[in-house]
Amino acid sequence: MKPPRFVYHDPATRSEVLALLDIYEDEAKLLAGGQSLMPLLNMRLAQPAHLVDINRLPDLAYIREEDGYLAIGALTRHRDIERSPLVHRSCPLLAQAIVFVGHAPIRSRGTMGGSLAHADPAAELPVVLQALGGHVRAEALAGYRDIPVEMFFTNQLQTSLTSKELLIEARFPVAPPRTGTAFSEVSRRHGDYALVGVAAQLSLHENGTISAAHLALMGVAETPLRMQEVEALLLDQQPGEALFSTAAERACSDLEPPEDLHASAEYRRRVAGVLVSRALHTAAEQASKQVR
Repeated sequence: MKPPRFVYHDPATRSEVLALLDIYEDEAKLLAGGQSLMPLLNMRLAQPAHLVDINRLPDLAYIREEDGYLAIGALTRHRDIERSPLVHRSCPLLAQAIVFVGHAPIRSRGTMGGSLAHADPAAELPVVLQALGGHVRAEALAGYRDIPVEMFFTNQLQTSLTSKELLIEARFPVAPPRTGTAFSEVSRRHGDYALVGVAAQLSLHENGTISAAHLALMGVAETPLRMQEVEALLLDQQPGEALFSTAAERACSDLEPPEDLHASAEYRRRVAGVLVSRALHTAAEQASKQVR
C-alpha cells in the first residue's frame, strides 16, 4: 500500500523542529529511522497531515557517560549502540538487549528515541530503561522536561510526551561494580517481535549477598513491567536455586498477559517464570565472578 498524502518538512535545526511541532501539534509525526512509522504510514494506520524529518539534527546522535548515567541521544542508531565499547562497559544490559532488535539493516536505521517513543510493550529498549529505572529528556519551545521511566510509558504504544515535545535523550544508570546482567526473550524467529522477554541486573555486596536488583518483563502487559516486589525479595539475600525459584513464582503469579494468535496468556505466564529464573541465575553468576 501507499502512504496517505502529507506535507514533508526537512528542518535543519532543533528550533525549527520545535516550531513545527508547536504549530501543527497532533497533525504532525516525527520521522527518525522510520522503522516503525513507515509501515504504519503504508498501512494507513497513521495518517499525519505533516511529516517532520529530524535526520538533519546531528547533535542528537551521541553516546557519553556523565553524572553516573549513560546518556544516549535520541537519533543514535541501534547499530552504533551495539558497537559502542562505552555501552558494553557502562551499561552491559543494554549491550545485551540491543542485538535482539530486529536485524542488522533495521538496527542500522532505527534510533534510540524512535524505539522509546513508539512504546511497543514487546520492544527491547523500553524494557531495559524500565528495568534500570532510567529517564528521558524531552524538549519543547517552552523548555526541557525530564521524565522518569515509570511516568513515561502510559499504555500500549503511548507515552507521556505531548504533541509539542521532542524526545532528545535517554539516560541509563551506569552499572556499579560486582554487577551481572542477563537479557532473554522468546520469539518465533530471531528479529520477530518477542512473545515474552526479561531484563535482569544484579549487584552483589563483597560478602556475596545481593545489594541491588533490577528486573522487568516485556510482552506481558500494556507497558514494560518492572517487578519491584521481586526486586525487594532479592535484596540482601544469598543468590541460589531456592531464592530464584521463589522469585520466578512471585514474578508470574499475578501476571495477566495478553492473549493473541501468537500465544495464549497461560503460555506467556509460564515462559515469563522460566525466563526470570534463568536470567537471575545468569546475572548472579556474572556478578559472583567479580566478587572473587
